[in-house]
Formats: sequence, structure tokens, C-alpha cells
Amino acid sequence: MARGNVAEFTVSELSGAIKRTMEETFGYVRLRGEISGYRGPHSSGHAYFALKDDRAKIEAVVWKGVFGGLAFKPEEGLEVIATGKVSTFPGTSKYQIVIERLEPAGAGALMALLEERKKKLAAEGLFDAGRKRPLPFLPQLVGVITSPTGAVIRDMLHGFNERFPMHVILWPVRCQGETCAAEVSAAIRGFNTYTPRPDVLIVARGGGAIEDLWGYNEEIVVRAVAASGIPVISAVGHETDWTLIDLVADARAPTPTKAAEWAAPKYAELLAKSADISARLNAGVFRQLEAKRNALRSAGRGLPRLQDLISLPRQRFDASAGRLERSLAAYAAAARARAQTAFIRLNPHVLRAAFTRRRDALQAHEQLLRSRLDKSLAARRARHGVLAARLRPSTLAMRLERAGERLAAQSRAALQAFGRVAERRRVLLRRNGDRLRPTMLSAPTERGRERLGLLEARSERGLRAVLVRRRERLTATAQLLNSLSYKNVLERGFAVVRDEAGAMVRRAAAAPSASALEIEFADGRLPVHTAPRNPAEPARPALSADGKAKKRAQPKQDQGRLL
Repeated sequence: MARGNVAEFTVSELSGAIKRTMEETFGYVRLRGEISGYRGPHSSGHAYFALKDDRAKIEAVVWKGVFGGLAFKPEEGLEVIATGKVSTFPGTSKYQIVIERLEPAGAGALMALLEERKKKLAAEGLFDAGRKRPLPFLPQLVGVITSPTGAVIRDMLHGFNERFPMHVILWPVRCQGETCAAEVSAAIRGFNTYTPRPDVLIVARGGGAIEDLWGYNEEIVVRAVAASGIPVISAVGHETDWTLIDLVADARAPTPTKAAEWAAPKYAELLAKSADISARLNAGVFRQLEAKRNALRSAGRGLPRLQDLISLPRQRFDASAGRLERSLAAYAAAARARAQTAFIRLNPHVLRAAFTRRRDALQAHEQLLRSRLDKSLAARRARHGVLAARLRPSTLAMRLERAGERLAAQSRAALQAFGRVAERRRVLLRRNGDRLRPTMLSAPTERGRERLGLLEARSERGLRAVLVRRRERLTATAQLLNSLSYKNVLERGFAVVRDEAGAMVRRAAAAPSASALEIEFADGRLPVHTAPRNPAEPARPALSADGKAKKRAQPKQDQGRLL
């Protein structure tokens, strides 16, 4: 076989030839298929997805300018009719269709089957919100159903170690393919019969197209989750993906890492909350004791002494007795003075009789007053006796003793409660202290150090790349500046004329008015002295080499294009 006659191509030449052949052969085509792998517009504004049927798949792209003008936006699983050009992408040796118009053609087969299955299971009540169970607050054992070789399980274990280290049991399954549904449903049933039984199950998988996630839409998986006696967290796909297992699970996490955060509370937050509750409990106990102590003191200060209770009535009684004695003495003195005056004025016999009657009246009045005073004193004495019987020191001492017993009982109860709480906190802290090991801190530190090294290497590579791009941009700018410089024009035989101020002289009429001119060539400058011209003198025509006046060039009517 002669090899010398075979044409030799570079990879770029062959890729370009294939691209031109595809575009010239097919041109514009109308393609009917189901949209697959659509995740919305890219950050650049372009949209990338695939069109497929039951036997083949073709990559598709909608450029940013076309995507904004589409009357119908693409959606995952819809069957559409796309109009565009068939082309290739030499960077990956793939052929694709560049879509310029998109029309709906109906729902795809998979989406139609999925909607039918969703309605059937919803009619049976498997998706009802009343069936959802709350997740355990602090699970002791977590069951994870996913692939053991993917990045999902590593991210989840990293999340568990950072938040709250706990026991995790992995049930390895295939996350896509024909056996995916059977393995996932068997794992859910197996965990329900496993000893020890997990407190919560997590079904996890990374994102993908609807075909990759189809195993989690199978009826056997949905019924296995519905029959599970353990709460199930669904973490299948990304936040934009959805499957039937998301509707039947007790909780649906947007990512597998978020599912690990939902299953395990943060250890630091639990410690902070426990310390806050303990401090509040201690403060409450101390406030109650202080309030009881202050109330007892206030009650003791509010009770008056026995002497204080009877001192005021005793003073009133003594004052009344003194006023009565003084009143009797004054009345007797006044009566005696009146009697003496009357005795002088009247007959002694009449006076004696009147005096006798007055004396008898005074004696009777005195006896009446004495009897009333005795009755009043007896009543007051009886009343004071009743008050004295009520205000015995023994009664007050008994009440104080009962209050002291109640205070002592409350103090003992408070101390016992405080001791029990302190003992529980001591046991909890000892248990948490046994769990804390230097390796728990060294492992995150080592990972952080590795990550810091990776970030440092990435930053160095990025800095070098930025410097290279800046250097290339500066070189290109310098080349552009050099190409646009007037010195390149001087190299081609042209010259620049300047006046004495350094300004460019662009017209011949301006040259005679300058006192001196300077002509700049490519290799240097040459000064030229000119004589000033009289303004009234007409301008001389330019002479040719043979001394004849040159004719003024007339502008051409059609000069053509300047290439």
C-alpha cells in the first residue's frame, strides 16, 4: 500500500472539514424529540440539553441571543420540534443541533408515565401530609442507602463529623440502572428488620437526568418507603430534581449534605443550649429562695410586739382616770365654794338642809359615776383580756416555728433538686468528655491544612494565569499602538511638518505664516527657514521638477474602496 499519496491533515483541519461537511450536507432540519438533561440557562446565557427518542440522543444548544426570543421555553421531559442547523463541536468531537426555533409537540413518554404513576399512588393516599412523621431529635444510629464509591457518602460523613459524630451504617446499592429500584427497596426493608434498628434512614444520590433517577420513581421503592417503620429522608438529586420518593418520604432534603445536617444536630449548639438552660435553672432556684427569704423577713417585721399592742389602750385608760379624778376634785371644790357662799347668804337651817340635799345628790352622783366607771373598766379589762389571750408569745412562736419548718423543707427540696441537676450535668459532661478525643480535632485540622494547601496552589496557579493574560493583553496593546503610530507612516516615505511651536502644519496656506518649519522624517528631523510672505501677494503655485507649475489635482468622481 502506497502511503505517499494519502493526504496529511492536522486535527484542526480534519475537524473543520467534518464541520463544513455536516453543515453543507444537512443545513436546516426539523427534529422531533424529548428534552433531556435541561437545567435552565447557563451562566453565560446559553442553554445546553439533549433531544432523544427511544433509540438515540442528539446534543442541542440554544445561543443566548436566540434563547431570549423563543416564544416557548424548553422544559425537562417535554417532546418538542426543534428547527436549526446540524453542526459539530471540534473541542469534543461531538455533533449537535444549533436550535433557532422551538415548538411544543406534547409530553414525553417518561414524563407521561411518571404523571400517571404519581396520580395512582396519590389516589391511594401515599403522599398525604398526615402520614409524615417527625424526625428524631438526636438519633443514635443513622442508616444511609447510597453508593459506597461516590462523592455523596464522603460529603455526608464529613457533615456528620463536623456537626455531631454518630454511628452511621451504609447499605451499598446501585444508584442507577435496572437493579437500582430492587436494591433500594430491599435496603429499606432490610434496615427495618436490622438489629440494632436505625433511628432514621437517608436515601441519597447525586444529580442527573430523569433517566438516571428513574429507579427512584419505581412503584416498589415508593411502597417500601411508605411501609417503613423508620422515618425516611429523601436526598435524591439536586434541588431542581424531583422523584416520587421525594413525595412519599417524611422529609425531602435539597442535597445529601443538607440531609446529614437535618439528621444530626450541631454539637456546639446543643452544648450552648444545655449551658443556657442550666444557668436559667440555677438562677430560677436562687430567685425562689431569695423571694421566700424576703417574704419571711417581711412577715416577721410586720408583726407588732405585745407591749406595742396594749400601750395605746393603757395610755388612754390612764388619761381618762386622771381626767376623772381632776373633774371630781374641781366639782367638789366648786360645790364647796357655792355652799359657803349660800351659807353666808341664807339661814343656817335652810343652808344646812340644802347642803344636806346637795351632799346626798353629790354622793348619789358620785356612786353613779363610780358604778359606770367600774362597768367601763370591767368591759375594757375583759376586752384587753381577750386581746391578751390572742396575742400570746406562744402563738407567735408557733407560727414562726411553722414558717421556719416550711422554709427548711423548701431549702432541703431545692438543695436536693439542685444536687440532682448537678449530678445529671456532671454525668452528661463526663459522658461528653469521654467522647471528645484529640483525633476529633486533629482530623478537621488536617483536612483544613490540606484544603489550605490546595487553595494556596490554586491561588498561585490563578495568579500566574492572570499575569500571563495581563502580559499577553499588554503585548497586544503595545503592538496595536505601534501599528497605529504615525512613525510607521514615516517609514513608508511620508514626512510630518511642524511650526516653531511644535504644532503640525496640515495645509500649504499655513506654511508661509510660520517663521520656521521643521520636517520630521523616519530617521530624524530637518529644520527649514522660510521668509515671511506679504498677505497681499498671491500665493505662488507649486513647481514641478522641470520648473513648470503643477496643475491642481481634481478630485476623482469615483475613487473606489480603500482596502
